[in-house]
Amino acid sequence: MQVRKTSIEGLVELFPRIFEDERGAFFESYNQQVFEQLGLPTNFVQDNQSFSTKGVLRGLHFQNEPFAQGKLVRVISGKVMDIAVDIREDSPTFGKYETFILDPKQNNMVYIPTGFAHGFVALEDSIFSYKCTNVYNKGAESGIIWNDPDLNIDWNIDNPIVSAKDQELASLRQLFPHILV
Repeated sequence: MQVRKTSIEGLVELFPRIFEDERGAFFESYNQQVFEQLGLPTNFVQDNQSFSTKGVLRGLHFQNEPFAQGKLVRVISGKVMDIAVDIREDSPTFGKYETFILDPKQNNMVYIPTGFAHGFVALEDSIFSYKCTNVYNKGAESGIIWNDPDLNIDWNIDNPIVSAKDQELASLRQLFPHILV
């Protein structure tokens, strides 16, 4: 497995070794021993999968402690632009984000540590899969509004389809007023 470190500590893009022949293709989407060697978490306790039609934007979501989640995200079919925003209060990259294009041709994945808000936009009808290091807890869910002016994320889409719930999320400044003055 090849690893691409990003400009944000702990956030990595992974490229599995793909074996192809006339029958099709095979790759390991998760291998505990490899993840241990890479220094990545190996205790995933929940797998989630969603389907989104082209133009759907989900996020930017996160879980508060003690239910914060690290996520290993990938696309099974389609194509998404994935965003991870550093919201670790003591991080030198607080409020910074990285963008990834995930698709089943590369079978690339992103490991997003705890302390990040996460979202994506479906560039095509897409099946999105992610492993989580902690269970979901409704009372711990939170998020940042997708069009937050402080983040200024270019989602590369006009008029995304965003749920009513995600339209009501707070801004980064509202969530962290003690950091952003």
